[in-house]
Amino acid sequence: MTSEKITAAAAGTWKLGDLTVNRIGFGAMRLTGSAAFNLGTPSDRDRSIAVLRKAIELGVNHIDTAAFYFSSLRSANELINSALAPYADDLVIATKVGPFRNYSGEWGTSARPDDLRGHVEENLRQLGRDHLDVVYLRRMRQDSIAEHFGALAELQEEGLVRHLAISDVEPRHLAEAQEIAPVVSVQNRFGLDSSSPETDDMLRICGEQGIAFVPFFAIAGAAGPQGATTAHDAEVLAIAEAHGVTPAQIRLAWSLAQGPHVLAIPGTGNPDHLAENVATGAIRLTEDELAGLNELHRKAG
Repeated sequence: MTSEKITAAAAGTWKLGDLTVNRIGFGAMRLTGSAAFNLGTPSDRDRSIAVLRKAIELGVNHIDTAAFYFSSLRSANELINSALAPYADDLVIATKVGPFRNYSGEWGTSARPDDLRGHVEENLRQLGRDHLDVVYLRRMRQDSIAEHFGALAELQEEGLVRHLAISDVEPRHLAEAQEIAPVVSVQNRFGLDSSSPETDDMLRICGEQGIAFVPFFAIAGAAGPQGATTAHDAEVLAIAEAHGVTPAQIRLAWSLAQGPHVLAIPGTGNPDHLAENVATGAIRLTEDELAGLNELHRKAG
């Protein structure tokens, strides 16, 4: 499979509210350094900008970012602004609010509901936009998200936010949010060897309700923010060899195969890895391959 000739359209599309996106998107976290939130090794700025522009060339029209994605010298939002503004009409930029880092990069306490306006406005400033397409409320261990989600709903009514979404949640939080305003997407940690009963339920519920489900760390596995895992099961390696692709691509293809509502946001600062990630949308797993990988996921859970 020649990765450079395959675009994000190969994976099909989904709607985030009234916004149509290709199911293969791009996560901006790794643009800023060699590992997530790394303050010691900033990325090469020109390379990161080139990766963003290459993503657009390959048909990516869904970028996931956050104001708290920064390293000692790099800001993901600033890189996006520099690389892509003025933005194409069909480009959807999703951001997250809730977590907070100070100027030194240290994590602060969870945001209060009245802090979220400032979080939204900071994303607007950094991205150079008048409104945000999709804003995720990232739950920070609180039992109820009603007050926080309600604060975002007020910003939506003001026109600062177009669509609302939630992250790191259980099914009960989705129901709680939907009492306040529509939810177009749920973003949880999910992958071949990373899940929980609650997340598996969320995947199913989102499919039944026509809500996008966006896994993060789908390729990274147990490595999480540190980067893609190198610990691949023998079955993953065998399927990758059969398709002539990498084990990471098989992990991502398995995620996409969980339903047409599943969107992928693999992140990288490497142009070659970007092309491989986008090309994953053209991989079609056989029923036997999918059954075997599903069993691996079940055992991991």
